[in-house]
Amino acid sequence: MISRPAAANLTIDLPELKTGASAKKVLENLLKRRESNMSIDKIGDTNVYISGMYAMRRQQQLEEANITHVVSILRGKMDEQLFAPYKHLHIEVDDEDDENLLEHFATTNEFIDNAVSSGGSVLVHCAMGISRSATISAAYLIFKKQIPSEAALDIIRETRPVICPNIGFREQLELYYANLDQAIKNLGDVPAYQRFLYRKEVEISRMADKAPTITYYTQDKVEGESVESLKCKMCRRTLALPQSFVEHTPKPPVTATSRDIAGTSIPGTSSPRGPCQHHFIDPVVWMRPELEKGLMEGKLECPKCNAKVGSYAWQGMKCNCGRWVIPAISLARGRVDEVRPRPAL
Repeated sequence: MISRPAAANLTIDLPELKTGASAKKVLENLLKRRESNMSIDKIGDTNVYISGMYAMRRQQQLEEANITHVVSILRGKMDEQLFAPYKHLHIEVDDEDDENLLEHFATTNEFIDNAVSSGGSVLVHCAMGISRSATISAAYLIFKKQIPSEAALDIIRETRPVICPNIGFREQLELYYANLDQAIKNLGDVPAYQRFLYRKEVEISRMADKAPTITYYTQDKVEGESVESLKCKMCRRTLALPQSFVEHTPKPPVTATSRDIAGTSIPGTSSPRGPCQHHFIDPVVWMRPELEKGLMEGKLECPKCNAKVGSYAWQGMKCNCGRWVIPAISLARGRVDEVRPRPAL
């Protein structure tokens, strides 16, 4: 399957075909595109370079750039003779939104930093020098310069405008920057990363039509000052805290038409919807006994009074507002109280 960036690259000249451009002109543009993908581009003020895999056959350019180390980010076996003159790190991932490239940032950052610190230069390459290599290079800039992900990508674009990390990789770069200090110490301890792995596990399990194995549970207790929370309406037991809340944007009201049942609405007007009947959340520790049953869906009961407070469905649930939420762990609005701390006087 062709990844999004690669597919976009293959179709970039189609507008010219539609305008009647000559075959020669189209071929020239394709060759220019191919040439730009094969170029070895220096990143900012670093001794880090980025390119596609074909750059490994450009020995003269590699020598001129003083390349001593190479990071390859692509799936599959590689020609070992090409890499014999260099210290080589091979990360096997595909250019897909759901690939976990974030887990390799510590390894690639250390490898690149050690190379640069020892006076060498590093070539970071993937297949086309567009998505995976750009992500790894941006991660190094974030690590080294402590800058946001978009600022890091902008530095790379200055010399290699064709870069375009896929959406999943962009989100991983943003997660990395937002939790940089903790991620550098131990990525596995970062709650946002744990949540990322949980979502990934749920998606894989859904594709296999089975319940996920959950290792990520948020807490339902907090020390110190009172915070916003959801409590059981019957016994007031805390069921969820803000770190468990899943953002849910209600679907806009539907515009009524003449097909609506006569007398129930006026054509051309919006049909109002009440507030969403669900609070969607991530797994909470008190849910563990139920979620470990291995069911695709089920009911949730308050761990203190056993009152029914919600439900879950790994395949997703349609909210009354019309929006689908996948996966769906829901606390019914009518079964819980929304508690907010009182403002300071």
